[in-house]
Amino acid sequence: MSDEELAKDLGLLSALTIGIGTMIGAGIFVLPGVAASTAGPVVVASFVVGGLIALVNALSVSELGTAMPKAGGGYYYVNRALGPLFGSIAGLGDWMGLAFASAFYSIGFGQYLATLVPMPEFLFLNEVQVGALVAGAVFVGVNYIGAKETGGVQTVIVTVLLAILALFAVQGWLSFDFATLVGDGGLAPFGYGAILPGTALVFVSFLGYAKIATVAEELKNPGRNLPLAVIGSVAIVTVLYAILVSIMLGVVPWPDLSQSAPLTQATQVAFPGGLAGLAVTVVTLGALLATASSANASILASARINFAMGRDRIVTNWLNEIHPNYATPYRSILVTGAVIILFIAALGRDIEVLAKAASVLHLVVYALMNAALIVFRETDPEYDPAFTVPLYPFTPIVGMALSLGLLAFVGGEELLLSGLFVVGAVVWYFVYARNNADRQGLLGRHILSRGDELPNSVVDAAATVAPNGSGHIDDAPATTTMVAVSNPRTERALVTLAAALAKFDGGRVLATHVIQVPDQTSLAAAADQRDRISKTSEQLMADARADVEQLDVPVDTRTILSHEGLAEVFDAAREHGVDRLVMGHSGAKLAGGRVEGALDELTHDLPCDVLVLDGGEFDPSEVLLPTAGGHSSDLSAEVARALQATTDANISVLHVADEVAAGREFLEQWVADHELEGVERLVETGDVETVIGEAAADKSLVLVGATESGLLSRLVGGSLALSVLNDLETTVLLAERPRRRSLRERLFG
Repeated sequence: MSDEELAKDLGLLSALTIGIGTMIGAGIFVLPGVAASTAGPVVVASFVVGGLIALVNALSVSELGTAMPKAGGGYYYVNRALGPLFGSIAGLGDWMGLAFASAFYSIGFGQYLATLVPMPEFLFLNEVQVGALVAGAVFVGVNYIGAKETGGVQTVIVTVLLAILALFAVQGWLSFDFATLVGDGGLAPFGYGAILPGTALVFVSFLGYAKIATVAEELKNPGRNLPLAVIGSVAIVTVLYAILVSIMLGVVPWPDLSQSAPLTQATQVAFPGGLAGLAVTVVTLGALLATASSANASILASARINFAMGRDRIVTNWLNEIHPNYATPYRSILVTGAVIILFIAALGRDIEVLAKAASVLHLVVYALMNAALIVFRETDPEYDPAFTVPLYPFTPIVGMALSLGLLAFVGGEELLLSGLFVVGAVVWYFVYARNNADRQGLLGRHILSRGDELPNSVVDAAATVAPNGSGHIDDAPATTTMVAVSNPRTERALVTLAAALAKFDGGRVLATHVIQVPDQTSLAAAADQRDRISKTSEQLMADARADVEQLDVPVDTRTILSHEGLAEVFDAAREHGVDRLVMGHSGAKLAGGRVEGALDELTHDLPCDVLVLDGGEFDPSEVLLPTAGGHSSDLSAEVARALQATTDANISVLHVADEVAAGREFLEQWVADHELEGVERLVETGDVETVIGEAAADKSLVLVGATESGLLSRLVGGSLALSVLNDLETTVLLAERPRRRSLRERLFG
């Protein structure tokens, strides 16, 4: 059976609200009272400083996310760059950090629940812990059965929360008193040195933006939307914190601000008598919604991290077993849920410990992510982010320094607790992960490949921590040829072409089938009916796998549910980082000899080299390659060399010129430049289309480079490539190589 995946259906607004929703739950509804008792009114500055630190890290997260929009977020980047030892620290640290954060959110839920519904005490648990345990169990159950917090649901939640907070802000501002804010001890009764300890406490409020990176694989246009969502959510929430916490402290004196339900207390004071009860109820319900949303999102994110670690063999894939009915990683969710419940029971009486422990582990991960960015920039020539941090390398270095520097202000107990988890991650690596992981990080490969230039101690350290399955230096990553199949009648032709090209490169084939779902049907609903709708796909993928394996080429298969057709094929090519894409003419809908549709050509670039086969048969025995030079003709030549090597194709290169002598000179130079050997050279004069038609009469395949003409000239006057595709009886293979073009070039050529 082929692997299934959902399409990229999260837009910018959905991604933005995922981050905002999580951060609002922690920062406004739970922490202001506790943080104010630590720092006084100057705690407003603590929130702002926390936002600035988060913003610096958000820049690095954005760059890494646009370069590698993969599930797993920070863990994935650290593991790829620094290797599985640091990947173990980042992955297990992120997982435990999310468990601490989920317990923290659950306690916040319990605090507000206790103001609405009397909860009993049980054994050593107080009423808040009992409410939190009930909530935690419900959140785990919701994730277990697969009801998840999608972008659309999160958008509704955030809209409701912002409306509630806006009402409080307006009424709170009318009741604001600067004298109440300052109090008897001034703005900094504990000194301005209390700002950073306050920041260490409230930094858990800014963890939500990193969750956007864990769903990067589902984002539309991640190169644009990921940085906008990550940076935008931090900036918006930082401003909200500064305004709302200032209003709270201007309504209720900071020594009196509730440490369990601060916003409820401030609402009761701010609103006049008749409206106070209703306003308090609305705010409390909003707090329950916010903390529930944050806890649920954290549990969901932890499952994604476990998936990523299981894929890299950092943890056993036993955790990622999929439930036969609910299609969820139920074991991972249950283990995470058990840890959350343990934290609620053992540490729930002191919410500061939960908040700071979550902050510490995430700060360690952020520091490693900044280091990973530098390693990618300096060692990986294929690293190509769509967004780059400003002022490199200053920005990631500052991000590391700020993240690690803030640890000094956390407190001994939380630092020790989190340190034990880091040590545990290192032990786990050497006991389990090192013997199972098979990928060396970029840093380790870089060091070991330069053993003669670096100190022996550095090389020995890299060799000591290298995973046992990786050897000293990983092979260069194999090229990937993706083939998009949709019709059983053309499957073999497309797959055979893709396999021949992959065999020439020593690469692999990725066979994909996009199942287009009507807009009226949600992808989640379609996924629920996958057994019914994917039978044809399973057979198609099975046939593709068999055809590729006949040529002894590695093959993976994917079935994708999507509302899009051709656009989703291109998105999948971008997501999987393929080197070339093979598809049929019916799927490409050529616009005048190019692969894109007319509108797409004006706004988008192709994700990779694209080959479009117009015909149900692929017979490369006699190949005609017309060329007049140009960008895509380079790709045509590469394909011709591959077909020569893998199928013994006879290649005839044709150039239509005004003068025979000049044409021969051009063709000889072109053949030599493209290292084509043993090819027939044909130089003709006359009408281009007529000459190609006559030359193709006894050929089995015509290999054509995409036109360089502009869109308007091709739509008005037609194009050579399109005419060939329409008129020739011979199968045509259109080759197009992407390149950046200005709007003027797109329109006029």
